[in-house]
Amino acid sequence: MNATQLLADAVDLARAAAQEEAGLERVGAHVGVLGEDEFSVTHLFEAEHAGYRGWNWAVTVAYAGEGTPVSVSEVVLLPGQDALVAPEWVPWSERVRAGDLGVGDLLPPRENDPRLVEAYVQSDDPAVEEVALEIGLGRTRVLSREGRLEAADRWASSDFGPKSDMARSAPAHCGTCGFYTRVAGAFGAAFGVCANEISPADGHVVHVEYGCGAHSEVEVEMGSIVPVADLVYDDAQLDVSE
Repeated sequence: MNATQLLADAVDLARAAAQEEAGLERVGAHVGVLGEDEFSVTHLFEAEHAGYRGWNWAVTVAYAGEGTPVSVSEVVLLPGQDALVAPEWVPWSERVRAGDLGVGDLLPPRENDPRLVEAYVQSDDPAVEEVALEIGLGRTRVLSREGRLEAADRWASSDFGPKSDMARSAPAHCGTCGFYTRVAGAFGAAFGVCANEISPADGHVVHVEYGCGAHSEVEVEMGSIVPVADLVYDDAQLDVSE
């Protein structure tokens, strides 16, 4: 009998090994054989282990050649196609999302964060460089070009960007509003802060082409909304003719 057949027939040996590993838990039906190489295969058995739905006991058996018995190499639990498994692990730094930071939480930037550069090396922002020359090195790090572009894309796509429903229905843009306060640096070309307490954007960074109904130059006609006829008849008095 060739090695392949010997290995395939070693179901009882593999089951016994799985049962020994499973302890008091019952080993289920034999569900398949996976060929590893010319001298080893893996037998799969249903695992009825609590909490391991869809998993299989995988027992690898090997054959060293003529005159040697088939032996057990490894026994492990492996997930099947329909197994309940944990989601792929994601580092905490990639799991954190906007809004997750609570009171008292500390969230340091990622190591070598591409959004930041050493301020005394280069800020890549002429406005920042100009100020740095006047006051010294200033902050240890400032936004890099990549950091500014990411922020600009995020703000432009927000509820206070030019394509929001409010902006599309507004009578005019923020760039012409008296409540629009331009931010400093390279962001100033496209962004500012709304200072109108009536506006839904009050205190938020807004795009220069955002707008709302509380624009400083909005004018509303205050005339009567009830139409009045040009010719008025006074029927309070009656003229009686004989």
